[in-house]
Amino acid sequence: MSSSEESLSQPPVEQQAVALSALRPVYLALVREFVIDVPPAPVEELTAASAELMEQATTWFLQVDSQIQVHQLRQFLQSTQLADEAVLRHLLQHHIHKSIKSGSDRDKTDYLLVQYFSLCAPSQVEDADLDLDYVAQVLEPILGSQQPHFPSWLTPLEAIMNSAARCRRLSELLHSGTLEQGRTLKTQNAARYFEPAAMAAFARFGFMIRRIFFRLMHGDLNAITDGLRELERQGVATIDCRRAQFSAEEPISRLRMICQSWKVMFHAEYSSGQPLRMLVDLRAAVDDALHNTKRHAPLATGAGASRS
Repeated sequence: MSSSEESLSQPPVEQQAVALSALRPVYLALVREFVIDVPPAPVEELTAASAELMEQATTWFLQVDSQIQVHQLRQFLQSTQLADEAVLRHLLQHHIHKSIKSGSDRDKTDYLLVQYFSLCAPSQVEDADLDLDYVAQVLEPILGSQQPHFPSWLTPLEAIMNSAARCRRLSELLHSGTLEQGRTLKTQNAARYFEPAAMAAFARFGFMIRRIFFRLMHGDLNAITDGLRELERQGVATIDCRRAQFSAEEPISRLRMICQSWKVMFHAEYSSGQPLRMLVDLRAAVDDALHNTKRHAPLATGAGASRS
């Protein structure tokens, strides 16, 4: 057994019982939230349970796991008060220490590591300080003490992050393929993902990409808001937003309200789903409207002068 495998060896039964007891309210809430068809939950107190009851409890948790997808777990943890540091730590240890891990377990672990790091790392930490040593230190309660190194097969991660950092608007990030490149690297090396050094490297990558995403997303929302304000100043009341799946004469007042609601909705985890495409297309529509008003401004000025 390698040193990396030893650091993540199966914890004692007593620790497993404590973890499952702590996770029981979370899993019960997941079952209710997503109407999961599973047998009744195990007994509440597992720390003094027999081996038979522990086996039954473990089976129940695995049944719930098999029916919960990563996007559902993400949705739940972003809206519950249960997701504190201890719960995230127990969730991570629960998935990392499984004897048989699925692709879904890997995706959940990847998401949870970034969540845990985001919760535990100081919010003001600079990008330049987020090296692998720093990330490994924050994740030590999960991954154990290690001398972090960057596996050679993960070398492309740095180039992917640099490419993402050069993007100046959300459309560039979504069309650059960087998000897909990171996912591809992860799935192509699925057997090596659960090495501690790899998990630390992917947690750093995920956190940095999330930061870039939010920076670009807020930049787009601010640009749209500023553009709408300028259009109103010029007397424009509606714009053509069909490319963003709105109407050909969408009221600017309604678009401003939509942007405010998006600021709340996009506070969640980044993705490349339909709402983000709409945001990208809405910025393009506002940019087009601003360009058209500037192009027609001299004509409007001349017409006004001839009537005076």
